[in-house]
Amino acid sequence: MTACGPNALSGGEGKTAGSAISSQTVGKSEMASLKETGQKPEKGEQKMAVGETNKKYDNIFPQHEPYGTGIGAMPGRVVWIHDPAAVKWDGNAYWWAPDNFDEAAVLAMVNGGIASLGGKPSTAEGWTALFKAHNGGDGYKAGQNIAVKVNINGSGVFGDDTSGKTKMSYVNPVLLKSLLLSLTEEAGVEPADITVYDVARLFPAYMVKMCTEGNLKGVRFVGRNNGVRDKNAPIRWSHKFSGAVSYLPTCVTEARYIINLANLKGHSYGITLCGKNHFGSFLNSNAMFPPQEAGLHRWLSGGRMGLYSPLVDLMADRRLGKKTVLYMLDALICAAGEGSYVTGDNTLWQQAPFNGYYPSSVFLSQDPLAIDSVGADLLINEPTVTVRNSALKNNPNVENYLHEAALVIAPPSGTVYLDGNGQKAQNLGVHEHWNNSADKQYSRNLGKSEGIELIYIGK
Repeated sequence: MTACGPNALSGGEGKTAGSAISSQTVGKSEMASLKETGQKPEKGEQKMAVGETNKKYDNIFPQHEPYGTGIGAMPGRVVWIHDPAAVKWDGNAYWWAPDNFDEAAVLAMVNGGIASLGGKPSTAEGWTALFKAHNGGDGYKAGQNIAVKVNINGSGVFGDDTSGKTKMSYVNPVLLKSLLLSLTEEAGVEPADITVYDVARLFPAYMVKMCTEGNLKGVRFVGRNNGVRDKNAPIRWSHKFSGAVSYLPTCVTEARYIINLANLKGHSYGITLCGKNHFGSFLNSNAMFPPQEAGLHRWLSGGRMGLYSPLVDLMADRRLGKKTVLYMLDALICAAGEGSYVTGDNTLWQQAPFNGYYPSSVFLSQDPLAIDSVGADLLINEPTVTVRNSALKNNPNVENYLHEAALVIAPPSGTVYLDGNGQKAQNLGVHEHWNNSADKQYSRNLGKSEGIELIYIGK
C-alpha cells in the first residue's frame, strides 16, 4: 500500500503536514458507467492528490475547536486504510459471501492499520504499542482474555435463523477473520483467549465456522443463544429512567481487553458507529431487543442537542468502554441504515476517494470519539447514504452523544456521567470535524497540538 492524503505516512513515521484529499481523474461518463455496472475502477483511476484545495468549511455539523483530549499510542489518531481491490462483489446475490472479498488484501489492511496506529514499522510492534498505551506501560500477557464486540445486528433479528442469508448489514466476515488472524499471528494471542460476541443477535453458522477453524481453532462465539448475564455486573445509568435492569455478559466481565468492531453505516436515528455498538453488550429480560427493554432508544431519537446519552455511560464504564484497547469501523461495504438492504446500487459511494465504488475501507483508532467523529463526517457528507436516510440528511443533532462524551466533565445536558463504579467519568477522547469535505483534514493534520489526526493509506 502507498500512503498519501491527510498527514499520510510515507514509509515509517514520515508526515506531510497540511496535505489534502481530493479526487483526480475519473470523468463523468466513466463515473456513470461505474455506478451502473458496479465495477471497480482500474488501477490508477482512484488516486489521491496531495495539496491544499483552500475550500471553505462546508459541513452540516457546526464547526468548533477540538473538545476533549486525544488518547492512544498516537493521541487522537485515526487510521484509514483504503483498497478498492479488497472488494470484488459484482452487486448480485448476497453481499457478505466471503468470495466477494480478497482475504489477503483485507488482512493486509488490518495489519497495516495496526502498525500505523501504533506508530511502528511492523504489525507486531504496533500491537505492542497499543497494549502499552492502553495499560500505561505494560504489554499484552499470555492468558489475558480479549472480547471482540462486533455489530451483528442484521443477522438473526427475528427467530432462530443462523444461516446469515439476509441482505441486511452486519460485520464483514472476512474482516472479522482478518482481525482474529492479526491477533493470533501478530499479537501472539491464543485463539482460546478470544471471544467474539453480540449478545442480542445470532451469529451466522458460516461465519463461526470460518473464524474457528485452522489456526483460529479455539476462538469462541457468544450470541443471544449462549450469552450469560453476570448478576454482579448491572449497568448503572447516570440518568434515572424506567426500564429493565441490564447486566453485562460474563464474556465481557471476564475479559481483560475489549475490541470494538463496529459498522460504518446510517441508522433510523441517524448514525450507528462504535458508540452504539455496545447496545449489543448487555442482557435483560428481552433477549432480542435489550436496549428497548432498558428504555434507551428514546434518548437517541430525541432530535436535539443537550440530551443525556446512554452511549456515554457505556463508553465511560470501567468494565466496558474503559477496557477497550482498539476501535474499528468496517467500511468495506456500507449500508444507509440498519434496516436497509445492501444492494449493488445503494452502496456505491460518490465522494472522493470512492468515486462511484464501494468504500472498501477500514478505520482504526484507540480514541472512541475521534473514530466516530470521522465516521460521522463521512456519513453525513455521502449522498448515497443521505438520499436514503432522512434521519441523517441535514441533521447535525445526530452528534449529540459526541458532544456529551467529549465534554463529559461538564456536558451540555448537565448530566453527571459515572464510570459504572460510582466515580465521575473523566476524559473519553477528542471530538471535532474536518476542515472541509475535499481536504478531510483535522487539527493535528494542520499542525495543531490537540485534536484528531487522520492518516489515510490508499492503494
